[in-house]
Amino acid sequence: MKAAHHDHSHQTVPSDLTLRVKALESLLVEKGLVDPAALDALIDIYEHKIGPRNGARVVARAWVDPAYKERLLDDATAAIGELGYTGGQGEHMIVVANGPRVHNLVVCTLCSCYPWPVLGLPPVWYKSAPYRSRAVIDPRGVLREFGLELPEDVEIRVWDSTAEVRYLVLPERPAGSEKLSEEELATLVTRDAMVGVAKVSLQRSGASL
Repeated sequence: MKAAHHDHSHQTVPSDLTLRVKALESLLVEKGLVDPAALDALIDIYEHKIGPRNGARVVARAWVDPAYKERLLDDATAAIGELGYTGGQGEHMIVVANGPRVHNLVVCTLCSCYPWPVLGLPPVWYKSAPYRSRAVIDPRGVLREFGLELPEDVEIRVWDSTAEVRYLVLPERPAGSEKLSEEELATLVTRDAMVGVAKVSLQRSGASL
C-alpha cells in the first residue's frame, strides 16, 4: 500500500498583512474586547449583504423598469432605498448613466469616499494615489490600463466623490441580453462597471465582484 503523497509546493502562504490581521483579531478576542460571533456576523454582512451584489440589483432593476430608472436618475438615494439599500456612506447618492457617446468614471481625489451600501468596501486600487490622481488627469489612459478602450468620440466624464456625495455608474445594458430576467441581469453586473472602469458583458469571465 502506497503512502499518501502530500505536495507542499502548492500551499499558499498567507501574506504579511493577513497574518497581522489574524494576530490582531486573536488578541482582541482573547482580551474579551471582541465577540467572535459579532465579528463573524459583521463580516457576513459586508460579504453577502453590503456589497457589489446590492448595486448589481439596482442596475438590473433600472434596466428592466424604465420608471425605476427615471426615479434612480432623479433621486438616487430614495430609489436605492426602495430596494432596502441604505446606511452609512450612502446617505447622499447620485447615479450617472453611461450611453453610446458618454462614459462615466468615479474617483475620490481626496481620500477614498465610496458608496458602501451598494458596492461594499472599496478595492485597493480605488484608494491608491496613482488612480486618484490619474483618473482626473488622464482618464482615457487609466481606462485603457483596465482593459477598456473607448473610441475617441466617446466623452469621458469624471465624477469626484466626497464625504457628502457618492456616485454610482449605471452601465449600458449589454446587447443580446433582452431575454434575460432581472435576476440573470444582476449576475452580469460587476463592481468595476459600477465604478466606470469596465463595461458590462454577457461573458462573466473577466468580472471582479
